[in-house]
Amino acid sequence: MNSHRPNPSPISTLFSSSPYKFFLSFPPLLATSINRKRQRFTSLFLLLFLFLCLSFATSMAVSDSDSGPVVHTTPLVTFLQRLQLTAIRSCPKKPDPKVYIDLSLKLPHDLSTVESVFDDLTAGSRDMSVPVEKLKKFVNEYFDPAGKDLVHHEPEDFVSDPTEFLLNVENKQVRVWAREVHCLWKTLSGRVSDAVIESPDRHTLLPLPEPVIIPGSRFREVYYWDSYWVIKGLLTSKMFTTAQGLVTNLMSLVETYGYVLNGARAYYTNRSQPPLLSSMVYEIYKVTKDEELVMKAIPVLLKEYEFWNSGKHKVVIRDASGNDHILSRYYAMWNMPRPESSVFDQESASGFSSTLEKQRFHRDIATAAESGCDFSTRWMRHPPNFTTMATTSVVPVDLNVFLLKMELDIAFMMEIAGDKNGSERFVKASEARKKAFEIVFWNEKAGQWLDYWLSSNGDEPETWKAENQNNNVFASNFAPIWISSFHSDENFVKKVVKALENSGLIAPAGILTSLTNSGQQWDAPNGWAPQQEMIVTGLARSDLKEAKVMAEEIARRWIRSSYRAYKTSGTIHEKLDVSEIGEYGGGGEYKPQTGFGWSNGVILTFLEEFGWPSDLSIIEP
Repeated sequence: MNSHRPNPSPISTLFSSSPYKFFLSFPPLLATSINRKRQRFTSLFLLLFLFLCLSFATSMAVSDSDSGPVVHTTPLVTFLQRLQLTAIRSCPKKPDPKVYIDLSLKLPHDLSTVESVFDDLTAGSRDMSVPVEKLKKFVNEYFDPAGKDLVHHEPEDFVSDPTEFLLNVENKQVRVWAREVHCLWKTLSGRVSDAVIESPDRHTLLPLPEPVIIPGSRFREVYYWDSYWVIKGLLTSKMFTTAQGLVTNLMSLVETYGYVLNGARAYYTNRSQPPLLSSMVYEIYKVTKDEELVMKAIPVLLKEYEFWNSGKHKVVIRDASGNDHILSRYYAMWNMPRPESSVFDQESASGFSSTLEKQRFHRDIATAAESGCDFSTRWMRHPPNFTTMATTSVVPVDLNVFLLKMELDIAFMMEIAGDKNGSERFVKASEARKKAFEIVFWNEKAGQWLDYWLSSNGDEPETWKAENQNNNVFASNFAPIWISSFHSDENFVKKVVKALENSGLIAPAGILTSLTNSGQQWDAPNGWAPQQEMIVTGLARSDLKEAKVMAEEIARRWIRSSYRAYKTSGTIHEKLDVSEIGEYGGGGEYKPQTGFGWSNGVILTFLEEFGWPSDLSIIEP
């Protein structure tokens, strides 16, 4: 991977900004006040003074705060980070740090009283640790358990055997299993409790207007991009009301914060996730023809579109002819340890010597979380060294795929709404972004699209350089095939199919996330449901026979592996080890999770798309 670092600021620039301006004017003023007989001494003094000013300024430049945006969390979140640290340092078996950040303040206690009691509890400890039994007593007395503020909800549109459910799944064994996967929606369904709505400051869970579908396990709240594949599955399950409720919830977040949050928690307000809200609305409309939903969605989507195409998210790449191409990057509004993984982030940043280095690292960690792919060697300047994480310096292929899709979706919806001018404007925007894909991302020799590394901080236009493309192979390199702009050209698809065949990504149980086994969960040997579905759907939608055959083969491998893992473990997993049929994935900063929203959705989507013949075994490939 190429290494690109921003150019250091000139000293003149450094001194022209606060707090250094007064240093430039102060020495001359000082000099005029000194007796002429001391000119020689004064000259020496001024040289020494300027040297000290320069040293001070340079020191301040290194330790000064990160200049990027920060959206602060709530007082409860701040306190729970302290509690989380104490728990990690006190418990012999390290607990999941997210458990502590998801606690709710128990009535009738107020936060200031709880903080005082906690201060007394930890007063005699140098490292914030306390006896485990005392910690448990404190937590039980003052907090409700994580997850208690999300109560079970029976979906009103759930039926155990929906009409016309997976009619092309002929194999009885597969049909029985598909119904079991379908029934998992009930276990993942919930609603935010009235307590959250009445006293939001006592919870980190955010209020939402409609029932929710959560991913499962430690993920006890709605997540943004997960919801797209959940909705795909819900539509297969004929749960249209539940699907529309998920969209309503996400739109409410845009109306409140200006963007969809990473997840519906107070500690996620500083970042978003891959923007798929328009795709969710589009999928629902295709089935229900609900024009009212489209009309409600348009102003919300325009607001979200602005978020992703302005400020720090916006980047401009200039081609050799001097033409500017506007693209987007992930950029979290945060430069501190993530509250849900505070201890993990502090430990990872412990090797950095300056505050500024730590802040930049924390921002890049949070930005990787905004990408949804946390974590991966994609974001590292020198993989697999985790401390070289530099996500804000990457212009990602897949993010811009999602935004191109958003432009096409908005154009489509404006056409429905009768706004011809608006529709044409977004068609032009999509054409401009497609052109940017050709110039910035596409690599003819590789036959795939490659992420682009910025040479500077991304605030100003920079000229495209071939060496800035990341030549490492990732599943995300093939994400553009998902949308019609790219899978409608048969000759183009041929190149992509050949590249995918030769990439090394196609494994016995699906598509590898990368070719590097770094120990991070978004690297080999793991495969993830979203990437399987995007690539498979794109290939299947093309007119190329070889692409359709490849799509079906990958889908069947994924289904078989999911089935075997389910029969072995009794549950659906968030990720699979695709190097072997029936193995679930691992790696990363938390234990492998089960449930699991988007995995369920993709299984049902694949079965809907490809069916399963009666004479085709689900066990043997």
